[in-house]
Amino acid sequence: MPLTPKTRKYLIIFLILGWGTTLGYLALRGDKKETTKAQRLWRQNRLLMGTFWEVTSTDKDAADIVFSEAGRIEKLLSKYIPESEISQLNRKGKLEVSPDTFYIIKKAKELWEKTGGAFDITVAPLVDIWGFSEKEYRIPSEQLIKETLRLVGCDKIILHEKNNVVKFMFPGMKIDLGAIAKGFALDKAVAKLKKNNIRNCLINAGGQVYALGEAPAGKWKVAIQDPRKQEISRAVELKDASISTSGDYEQFFFKNGRRYCHILNPKKGYPAESGIASVTVIDNSGLKADALSTAALILGREGLETLKNEFPEAEFLAIKETQ
Repeated sequence: MPLTPKTRKYLIIFLILGWGTTLGYLALRGDKKETTKAQRLWRQNRLLMGTFWEVTSTDKDAADIVFSEAGRIEKLLSKYIPESEISQLNRKGKLEVSPDTFYIIKKAKELWEKTGGAFDITVAPLVDIWGFSEKEYRIPSEQLIKETLRLVGCDKIILHEKNNVVKFMFPGMKIDLGAIAKGFALDKAVAKLKKNNIRNCLINAGGQVYALGEAPAGKWKVAIQDPRKQEISRAVELKDASISTSGDYEQFFFKNGRRYCHILNPKKGYPAESGIASVTVIDNSGLKADALSTAALILGREGLETLKNEFPEAEFLAIKETQ
C-alpha cells in the first residue's frame, strides 16, 4: 500500500489504565501482550492511511477487524492510490462510486454548509499549488491562488442519489478527504467491532482516537500534547467517543520568518491564521470530530462559538494560542 505524506492530524496518546493517583502506562508494541490486574490486553499496530494505527482490546480479534476495515476504506478514499475511487473521480470529474464513498462526500457537503464553508474537501487544488501534497513547499502567486479558488467550494460537487454518481461542475476540480477519512474509517471499524460483539477497544489512528466501551480499569484515558511546549497539557476520559486534534504544528514550512501550515483557509486560499495553534474536538462520531477540529482551527476563537452552537453535542477543548 503506498504511503501518503505525514498525516494532517496529531494527538499524543498515552493509554493510562485507571484514573487514580498512580498512573499505569501500558507499554505494548507489535503483537505483545500484557496482563493487568483485571484482564489481559492485546495490542497490535499496522501502517494504514499513511500513519500508524494501534489497536488495544481485551479481545485478541479486535485488531484484525479494525485493520481489515480501515484498509478497505483506504482503498476507496486515498488520493495516493491511483485506482481508488477518489483518484478516479479526481481524474475523470464524474464517477459512479460505492455507497461508502458517496456517503462520506455527502456528509462532507453537509459539514461544509454547517461550518460556513470552513470545512471543504475541494481544497485539493490549493493543497497542490502550496506543495503540501508532495512536501515540496512553495508560496504560489496571488494570481495562481485566485485562479485556483474558482475550483474550490463543495457547492460545486453534484450528487445523484439514485445511482451514487458524483460529478464536479468544473474541469480541474479535485477533492481531498484527508481531513475526514480517518474519522470515517474509525466509525466503520467500530461498527464492525460491535457487529462482532466486541465491547471494548481503543483505536489510535495516528493521533485520532476512538474509545469503544471501557478499559478493564474504567474509562479509557488519553493525553493531549501542548503544541508549543511539547508536554502534556491535559488528559481526558473517553467512552464510546472519538477525539481529534488539528494544529498548525504538524506539517508546515517557514519562509522569511513566517510559518505556513498545511491547513488551508478555503475562502482565502492561504494557510489558516486564526491565532490558534491547536483545537481538540470530542464527539461520538469519528468523522465529525475529524472534520470539526479542522473547521475550528480555520475559524479561530470567534468562529468557535458559532461551531459550538451549531454542534452542541460536540465538545471543543484544548485551544492553544499561537506563540
